Amino acid sequence: MLDDEKCPDCKRINEVLSRVGDRWSVLVVTSLAHYETMRFNELKRNLGISQRMLSLTLKELERDGLVNRTYHPTIPPKVEYNLTEMGQSFRKPVSALGYWALENLAKIDAARETYDESQRQ
Repeated sequence: MLDDEKCPDCKRINEVLSRVGDRWSVLVVTSLAHYETMRFNELKRNLGISQRMLSLTLKELERDGLVNRTYHPTIPPKVEYNLTEMGQSFRKPVSALGYWALENLAKIDAARETYDESQRQ
């Protein structure tokens, strides 16, 4: 692991990656990249995420400048989410991670099975 003297920006990089690299953030960005604009409950149903976790994730993504939140004062109120320009730029690395995961699922499953079997002995 690099220390701060050798990598003065590592702490900041870690901070950003902790946000954008977490499971729910990646899935929210992926969904918004695919559907462009989604309402809160659409995201919730699509991802199978709790209301609390989705709310927290969207607030952090909005705070980091990756997601726009648009409130429409209708009855009932309507809130829509979409990716900002910076969020759009995050699509390519997120897609690459997703494709990598899909391409390697069988290898990961096999490695897990081998590892788990070795732990039982």
